[in-house]
Amino acid sequence: MAIRKIREMGDPVLNKVCKEVKDITPRVLELIDDMFDTLYEENGVGLAAPQVGILKRIAVIDTTGEDPILLINPKVIETSGEQTGYEGCLSVPGKTGQVTRANYVKVLAYDENLEPFEVEGTELLARALLHEIDHLDGHIYVEKVEGPLQDVEEVED
Repeated sequence: MAIRKIREMGDPVLNKVCKEVKDITPRVLELIDDMFDTLYEENGVGLAAPQVGILKRIAVIDTTGEDPILLINPKVIETSGEQTGYEGCLSVPGKTGQVTRANYVKVLAYDENLEPFEVEGTELLARALLHEIDHLDGHIYVEKVEGPLQDVEEVED
């Protein structure tokens, strides 16, 4: 298990569409462990494989620090409602911006055994699910920001 280097905005890997995971190999399992380690080390809410330079459809999320979610090949199957709030990203350090997303989302994904499961989320979890799936499709939240990006400190004051 290791902490991986997070790629930052401007790195072309962040704008590429990730490939579907077809087999769970020891390297994929190592990547998943490293992604969780990196997420917790950086105090993030979510992390997608392209953020550590790997173009695979894998994301990890933990909105509470106690409820880790692994998503392999996730697909949004339902959304509803709307929420607008500040969003940040480990790949855009020190910045935040207002983004409108669905307030409810249902996602079909696969676990580390490639067994399918569904996860539903509202509010922060819905935002995190949509944010990370965007990464897998080559998109960064700054594309959706309403108004200018702000320094994190400006918003916290």
